[in-house]
Amino acid sequence: MTITSAHELPQPSSSPAFSDAVTYAFGDAEADVFAVARVGLSSGPEGEPQGSGLAIVFAGREPVSVRAAGGLPVTSASFDAVAAAGVSTTTAVPLEQWALSVENEDGTVALALTFTAVSAPGEVEAGSAVAKTGGMQGYEQLCRVSGTARVRGGTRTIDCLGQRGHSWGAPDWDRLVLARTVSAWAGEDLGVALTTVRPAKAKSHADEAVQASVFAREPDAEGLAAAIEPDDARLSTTYDAEGRQRRAGLEIYETEEGYPHRGAGEVLCGTSLDLGRLRLDCSFFRWRLDGREGVGRYDILRRSEDGSAA
Repeated sequence: MTITSAHELPQPSSSPAFSDAVTYAFGDAEADVFAVARVGLSSGPEGEPQGSGLAIVFAGREPVSVRAAGGLPVTSASFDAVAAAGVSTTTAVPLEQWALSVENEDGTVALALTFTAVSAPGEVEAGSAVAKTGGMQGYEQLCRVSGTARVRGGTRTIDCLGQRGHSWGAPDWDRLVLARTVSAWAGEDLGVALTTVRPAKAKSHADEAVQASVFAREPDAEGLAAAIEPDDARLSTTYDAEGRQRRAGLEIYETEEGYPHRGAGEVLCGTSLDLGRLRLDCSFFRWRLDGREGVGRYDILRRSEDGSAA
């Protein structure tokens, strides 16, 4: 599949459980602000479009705003029409630039940001093991993030790397245990996006379906870093007593014969969010990737009744 501007639109629904969402994440270590925000679309009882939103903002090691909302009416089946949990987005140029606005209920936390793509899209195709196991497909892009963040009584300038992704599908959580979203942003010419999905019959990390993209090498004709699908990607994780991710290692081989990209990360900040049947463990990591310092995101979405992540 070649990602085009048509993929920036909400995708055709394939089942009543179908959902479609765009997610933005960034981490500015100098400003000490980290955030993930999401807007989604799904079908209501009568087939009408409904919107949802999620925003988690950290200042330092502490979450300063956590909001989630769903089942909200929207004027049209467009991501730009969704305003939920204080999150709204605008597509300025498809696959190139977007605006993100986040605000908490009392206005003490507010983000006004522009995401500009610095990589081609890294895909999770319909025929991949992750898509077949998890029921979701989509793409991710490494981005330059700029703008302002109002937190803790002051306004901070944001200028860092981040990621913007679009995913759609109908995951069956009766057949799944957990899904991981991992990213590391070390430069406009070096980043990693990785997704893993664990089916109910799997026992460990080693049994998870894995899909990765490496954003690296020389820029393409449009000035974007290439999105490379590696031959092999491996993730290891260390957890605390409550099963939350605390340290991680990456080993990603672009080719079987070449040297791998290696990364080691440790948690900077994190929190857990009860989403009903699911639990989200959201965190940001400090990464060392191929000898370069960076920041990234490591989230685990799992069934609430399953406390194990090992």
